[in-house]
Order: sequence, then C-alpha cells, then structure tokens
Amino acid sequence: MNQRHEIRNLLKILTFMIAATILFSAASASAVEKLRQSEDILLDTYHRNVAKFEKNNFGLPLFLESFERNDRVYVDVYGIFDQPFGSVVNILNVPANWCDIVSLHTNVKACTYRELPGSWQLTFYIGRKVYQTPKDAHQVIYRYRKVVQQQGYLDINLNADEGPFGTKDHRMRFEALPLNSGKTFVHVRYEYTNSVALRVAEKIYFATLGLGKVGFTVSGTDRKGKPVYIGGPRGAIERNAVRYYFAIQSFMNTLHYPEKIRFRMRIIQWYDLTDRYRKQLFDLDRNDYLVSKTMEQTNQAVLQRLVGIFLM
Repeated sequence: MNQRHEIRNLLKILTFMIAATILFSAASASAVEKLRQSEDILLDTYHRNVAKFEKNNFGLPLFLESFERNDRVYVDVYGIFDQPFGSVVNILNVPANWCDIVSLHTNVKACTYRELPGSWQLTFYIGRKVYQTPKDAHQVIYRYRKVVQQQGYLDINLNADEGPFGTKDHRMRFEALPLNSGKTFVHVRYEYTNSVALRVAEKIYFATLGLGKVGFTVSGTDRKGKPVYIGGPRGAIERNAVRYYFAIQSFMNTLHYPEKIRFRMRIIQWYDLTDRYRKQLFDLDRNDYLVSKTMEQTNQAVLQRLVGIFLM
C-alpha cells in the first residue's frame, strides 16, 4: 500500500510539473508575442507614415494623432531623433534623467526620483506657467517602468493613478526603434481620464482665458482658406504631449555640451523649439522662462537632496 501511495504521489507531482511547464511556456510565448506585436506595430507605423515626416504642419520630422473616447483623451506623437538608438536607450533607461526631462515643461515646477523595491517613483510638482515653489504645486506620483529594453526596441511607461483636478490614470509611454540611417524613430503617447471637476473647469477656461488656445490637428479651414486647429481638451493634451516630446528631444540634443552649461543649453533649446509654434505653445517670454526654470532647477536639486537624506 505504501508503495502504491508513493507512486500516486509521484504521478501527481509529475502531472503538476508538466502542467506548470505548459502554463509557463504558454505565458512566456504570450509575452513574447505581445512584445513582437508592439514592436511590429511601431515599425509598421513608421513605414506607413514616412511621407508625413517630410511634409507636415511642424516643418520637422514629427507628426501627431489624437482622439477622445468616453472620458479618456489620447495623443500620439511620432518623430525622428538624430541620435542612434543605443544612445537613446542609455539615457532614457535611467529614471533620474526623466526628472531633468519633464521639468523643462512650463507646468512642471520640479521632479524628484527614488528607488522602491522592484520599481522607481517619480514625483512631479505640477503648477502654473509662471515661477512657483514646489510647496505651492500639486504633487503627482508616477511609477516608472521599463517594460522592454532589447537590441531593437525600447518601451518605457510612466503611470500615475491620480492627477490634478480629480483626473485619473495618467499614462506617458515612450517607445523607440533604430533606423538604418543611425537615427531613432520614437513614439510618445500621453493619455488620462477626465473628471467631472476638470470638465467644469475646462468649460470655464476655454470660454475665457483659454478661448484662443488650440492644438495641432487641423479640423478645417476658415473663409480665407487658413487652417482651423482643434481646441478644447484634445487641443490641450496635444499641446502637453508636444511639450514633453520637445523636452525629451532637447535633453538628447544637448548632451554633447560640457556639463556645467548643459542645463542652460537645454532650457534654451526647449524654449526655441516651442517658440516655433507660438499659436499653440507660447506661455512666457523667453527671459521669464529661462529665469523661472533656473530657479526651479535649484529648488529641484534641494528637494532631491532631501529625498536622499530621508532614505538614509
């Protein structure tokens, strides 16, 4: 009887191991397939839109698409960086670099980073266009996740459960692929779920201070044949996505400068890029932006040192 019992137990163990192996293999195959799909989709997007990089509203190898679905707003920005894929990976897979990137945005007053068990946390301090101290800004906590980093594909996600005005599920996604020319094809997706409070605030804002604020998507032409650009929430998220895209580009483009002047060159380049699209992106005069960002960078450095002290 004991021998039979042992045989039955052994058969159960073997059955479990076989089932586990099958399930693990299926899950692994599914993950690999999903990875290949994401990479293939991005590559297909590039090939389908080569003409748009040569001729578009930006005058740069850059184009965007946006849409609304229920209470969620999405925008996808596609572009080409002059840097090789390996350089893009080496820089953007470092969470700390993202704080120096996103803080170029006029509404980001500071950003800090810290390592958590198995992940990284980035805290954005979101405020007004003009100079503000971090304590006067709204904190939005993002989780940094490097989904994929391999020889021919990079996928990074920044996700926040809560945002300003009751908005939820903020997501920023960065993808990259190498091009044969030694350049890199990149994709930035920005999305979030609206809230009742934000919809009310938007109605007031777009009827008053934001009346002339528009995005980049052309919705038609006026009587003189000039383009009419989309406004409202889609216009707003398009503006934000392009600001973040230019922040990443400015960071990459200024890495060759000596470290002591790199920040100065970075904020100058970001301003010059956004200033090309004053109808959509103008917020501050050049000197006001440079002075504000210099002070905010000092505040960010102080905050980051405090984060390090608290973790000791």
